[in-house]
Amino acid sequence: MTEPSKLPHHGVPEHQPAAGGIAARARATAAPQYLSGLNPEQRDAVVTLDGPVLVLAGAGTGKTRVLTTRIAHILSQGRARPHEILSVTFTNKAAREMKLRLGQMLGQAVEGMPWLGTFHSIGGRILRYHAELVQLKSNFTVLDVDDQVRLLKQLLQAENIDDKRWPARMLAGLIDGWKNRGLTPAQVPAGEAAVFGNGKGGKLYASYQERLKILNAADFGDLLLENIRLFREHPDVLRQYQTRFKFILVDEYQDTNVAQYLWLRLLSQAPSKPSVPLSSVIPGPLDPAVVPGRIEDANPEPGNKVDSPRDSGFAPSGAPRNDEGTALPAMAAPKNICCVGDDDQSIYGWRGAEVDNILRFEHDFPGAKVIRLERNYRSTGHILAAASHLIAHNEGRLGKTLRTEDVDGEKVTVTGSWDSEEEARAIGEEIEELQRAGDNLNEVAILVRASFQMREFEDRFVTLGLPYRVIGGPRFYERAEIRDALAYLRVINSPADDLAFERIVNVPKRGLGDATVQMLHDHARKRRIPLFEAARAVVETDELKPKARGSLRDLILHFDRWRAQREVTAHTELAEIVLDESGYTEMWQKDRSADAAGRLDNLKELVRSMEEFENLQGFLEHISLVMDRDGGAEDEAVSLMTLHSAKGLEFDNVFLPGWEEGLFPSQRTLDEQGRAGLEEERRLAHVGLTRARRRAKLYFATNRRIHGTWSTTIPSRFLDELPADNVEITESKGGSGWGGAGGYGASRFDNVESFGSSYTTPGWQRAQANRARNNQGGRHGRGGFEESQSPFSDLRGETASGFSRTKRGPMVIEGELVAKSTGTVSEFSLDDRVFHQKFGYGNVVKIDGNKLTIAFEKAGEKKVVDSFVERV
Repeated sequence: MTEPSKLPHHGVPEHQPAAGGIAARARATAAPQYLSGLNPEQRDAVVTLDGPVLVLAGAGTGKTRVLTTRIAHILSQGRARPHEILSVTFTNKAAREMKLRLGQMLGQAVEGMPWLGTFHSIGGRILRYHAELVQLKSNFTVLDVDDQVRLLKQLLQAENIDDKRWPARMLAGLIDGWKNRGLTPAQVPAGEAAVFGNGKGGKLYASYQERLKILNAADFGDLLLENIRLFREHPDVLRQYQTRFKFILVDEYQDTNVAQYLWLRLLSQAPSKPSVPLSSVIPGPLDPAVVPGRIEDANPEPGNKVDSPRDSGFAPSGAPRNDEGTALPAMAAPKNICCVGDDDQSIYGWRGAEVDNILRFEHDFPGAKVIRLERNYRSTGHILAAASHLIAHNEGRLGKTLRTEDVDGEKVTVTGSWDSEEEARAIGEEIEELQRAGDNLNEVAILVRASFQMREFEDRFVTLGLPYRVIGGPRFYERAEIRDALAYLRVINSPADDLAFERIVNVPKRGLGDATVQMLHDHARKRRIPLFEAARAVVETDELKPKARGSLRDLILHFDRWRAQREVTAHTELAEIVLDESGYTEMWQKDRSADAAGRLDNLKELVRSMEEFENLQGFLEHISLVMDRDGGAEDEAVSLMTLHSAKGLEFDNVFLPGWEEGLFPSQRTLDEQGRAGLEEERRLAHVGLTRARRRAKLYFATNRRIHGTWSTTIPSRFLDELPADNVEITESKGGSGWGGAGGYGASRFDNVESFGSSYTTPGWQRAQANRARNNQGGRHGRGGFEESQSPFSDLRGETASGFSRTKRGPMVIEGELVAKSTGTVSEFSLDDRVFHQKFGYGNVVKIDGNKLTIAFEKAGEKKVVDSFVERV
């Protein structure tokens, strides 16, 4: 028998398993199950493991699934062990979700992934391992915001800086901003350091950092800033982590700030040899002037100059640079880093996020592969077409177009309403229709641009009996500043309201601490009297220190005077007086924290909301009904939130009110950031539209009352940027209210012709006829009334002592009055001679509903309710 090795060789034909054969079917069953169900783009993003990869994942395209499946693929292919993968997210919730999904795919393997977490949690872990190298101990404390502010107050006192003029909270915000940009005290530009404490901002930052070391503490920003310093000053530690992490995955890359960007760039380079200069592997922002492929020194020594917050080109704001612009040795090839994000959903620029980080990914990582996930699994065709057409107006984007294989569904609707009250009524009616049709209220959301818009919807839902929940923050009447203001009003209404009095007895601070309050409680219990009466008794004794006794006596006198004013002053004006004279408004005006302006906005909206009620008692009863509506978490309820809070969520039905110039896009954002701010606002609109699965409904109001001032608005420019083929114009279902039938000016439909709709309903024809009559000098509006500008109308126009008292004439559009504060019309006329029991004789000079402004002979000009005067 011939040996096999000596048989003649004729070549073996190449064999492939036959389609549908046993081998092909068996091989299919052996393929990883986690890859099944992925579309081609998702699969490409999962299996492309080598080199830098940018996954541009549009809204609803399955980015979380791609991230978790990619980790599963790395582990199942044996490319890395669990502890060799660095996976960073922005929130603990996102990290928990990823671990949960990985656990379902891989079982217990996910427990061995210690480097899956948020930027700051992983930064803190690294810092504890090497704490001594940054002058800390491994058991260092991470300070919260209150501890930071308390420490900074001590430093301000040591420097003899007035804490009222230069609040510690403002300095905390500045320092946090510098740390988010990766700036140590020596790197803060002199111009920025000079904006605080008469030029002492930089010195205070340095003193703060020194004090933290003495206390063995770090704040939130240090968890990354000290990491960056550690890696720059100790290249051996950097090499250790560069070697450890074989794969790096980043979620929501478009939301990274400069410090996070630098931290990732340090870790994402291949380990350098000990002899290679550290500057060649520590990347900084690339400058267009530098030779391509080379980098700048991102490790400036103390004293080196640092660029201004806005670097040239695409460099992240304020990142350290080498001003000489010298070209350094080419950096080592980047390792396997995969960043997932969406440049069209970068909406957090106000807290330091840099959309440029994702826009320049290919520049930072030459040879990077960009994979676009454009197949949306959430929204219908019309919604996606509208969102894609809108965002295409942005210039700063990498470009992608969302598409769906789902049906076109309902068109995006645009509805004009006469005012914000009609807008709330209309949305309430539509939600009730959806509920009657069987839609779950949990699948209904109202997304507003500013939190003060929520108040009208909350009140409307209470009236309708519609359950609702506020996501991303407390309900309007549950906010701390609103509760404080209500507590003042409750004590005026009922001096025996101990809970309200105790809440505000030292708010703002009056030197009445816990010991004083405890003394008042002791007196109240002994004498069986309310706290307020106990306070009145205590101030007549010597039990309190003179300063505390004086403060408490002043507070009691304030309340006595406010109660007396209640009898002769409208409750809305009384609320303004109380917030002004108590010092509560001034407290928030002097607070330089990021949310202070929003709190002032909410106080103004509170006063605005009181006008709908006849008196203070009726308003407080309404509030008690609102506060009593606490449904269980499992109950059906409409979701009410800001657009920023809605990111990552989705609903069948999304209502988007307030699409007006100045509100959305925000005028403040446009003023402060220009075109960059406009593009971020447009991205926010894109996010709002893509939250909707089946229906997206946009609203704008022709007249909106913001903080007591009626303003005639024009529809948002974003409405004209929507595609006409995917948009339908609808008529408001909220009823015309008092403004719709009297021909009070321009029709709410004047600005919708750009959508190409031929509107021929009877309502449209009436509006056109009314407008024609008005243009010909036709009839006037109902009743003679004027609108007083609220003292709450302008954040920047307030006096140092409180609310401004500026007045203005009636709000008119084309000669027609459009607003009044009450539904009643006074029987008095201008120049009527009247008598008041307290103020004496005078003449009526202004009429606002049932409120009269009277020029008294002796008391001067006063505003009173008409029922308190008589004609003479």
